[in-house]
Amino acid sequence: MTTVKKNTVPSAETQIEALRIAKATQKEGQTKEQTKLIAQGIQKGIEQYKKQQKAKARERDKLKKKTQQLKNSQLETTTNIPPSTPQIIYKQHWLPWGLFIASWMGFGAYLAYINIL
Repeated sequence: MTTVKKNTVPSAETQIEALRIAKATQKEGQTKEQTKLIAQGIQKGIEQYKKQQKAKARERDKLKKKTQQLKNSQLETTTNIPPSTPQIIYKQHWLPWGLFIASWMGFGAYLAYINIL
């Protein structure tokens, strides 16, 4: 079970980045408090984005590890089994040979018939 940390202090880089973005989008007549609130919202968005990216990275790592384990286990099973060479049995049909013999017999009979005449 995972524990969720609440009230975590964001990093200084995130705070600085959020404040920079908030000041860049600041409009005329906007107070410092409003800018600060906008910066906090941006900061939360950045933190959420980072959490999502970490979760995606963990999932990719798990998937990568799982596929690597499957690949290794398949490799081990193929190396443990001795390679069996299938015995190929050529069994030819009698029809081509029968036609071949019949044609030569017919050719021989034709030659014999011609010689008689």
